[in-house]
Amino acid sequence: MSNIAVVDVFCGAAGLSYGLKQSGLKIAAGIDLDPACRYPFETNIGAHFLEQDVRSVSAATLNSFFGETQVKVLAGCAPCQPFSGYTTKRRAIDGRWELLLEFLRLVKEAQPHIVTLENVPRLAHLPLWTNFVLGLQEAGFHVSWKVLDLSKFGVPQNRRRLVLLASRLGRIDLPIANKGAPASVRRVIGKLPAIEAGEKHSNDSLHATRALTPRNLARIKQSKPAGTWRQWPKSMRAACHNSLRGKTYPSVYGRMSWDKPAPTITTQFYGFGNGRFGHPEQHRAISLREGALLQSFPRKFEFVPKGKKISFKEIGRLIGNAVPPALGFKIGEAIVRHVEFISAGSVAQSEKFRC
Repeated sequence: MSNIAVVDVFCGAAGLSYGLKQSGLKIAAGIDLDPACRYPFETNIGAHFLEQDVRSVSAATLNSFFGETQVKVLAGCAPCQPFSGYTTKRRAIDGRWELLLEFLRLVKEAQPHIVTLENVPRLAHLPLWTNFVLGLQEAGFHVSWKVLDLSKFGVPQNRRRLVLLASRLGRIDLPIANKGAPASVRRVIGKLPAIEAGEKHSNDSLHATRALTPRNLARIKQSKPAGTWRQWPKSMRAACHNSLRGKTYPSVYGRMSWDKPAPTITTQFYGFGNGRFGHPEQHRAISLREGALLQSFPRKFEFVPKGKKISFKEIGRLIGNAVPPALGFKIGEAIVRHVEFISAGSVAQSEKFRC
């Protein structure tokens, strides 16, 4: 809708913006500190990218991007690492938790009509989250939030995320879940060409995989979909598997299952030992392209300029840190429904007084 404009703070590789744009919203700008995000944002969204720390972003800057649009939406996904399994002591020295409060500052100063935010479920259990929600309510927002199972919202992963929508226009509802079974790994990546570990497909530079050591190649050959390293011969197990802590992590060095959603895609999904990221039947970890597709990025999405040397670490970070575009689309749909409902009510009210 041309009357709704979005500024995406912590925009990353534009996953959220891409989904919002597909739902019909206009993306006015994206803001992120990571320079690697510029190319995917500007190329796939066609909007201005501001490389800047959110702490130094002003309300005047945001409103210059919004211009004269009728409905202003401020979107954000503050880095989730401070809320993902950190100990209290570690979190206390990690300044990134303050970014959520910086986002609240921008909301209060720029006064958008609608706010949306996505983060890890753990955040909802922290006093910081309570303070954030109260801050929105004190600023005049109607707030809705919930931890959602994203496999029910078009994302082919077992991924749970905290999603918030807030509006100064009136009560706003969260996205509506899809009907039917979630998409499976087979449906999403089953038709991609087969490649070996350490290979790159000639027609797709992102359909590339990391090489495996001889020991890990032997391990993945012993691995079954949805199985664990506990099924390997003891001689193949890593030293950490024999520790008390290691025994509680059966999902590392695992294969995905063809007929189930993928596990949560992380920034290191391209490594066989980093989770259940082994291909269901080929003896390798999933490729960068497969990770992007399982994050619900379209095949045409560009992460780096053509011809640039592929960096697994950089592209893995862009893909793994992204808000899945399919979730962005569902959030965009919810915003459009909300604005249309409010607009219809305003028209009806005005017609009533005209009579």
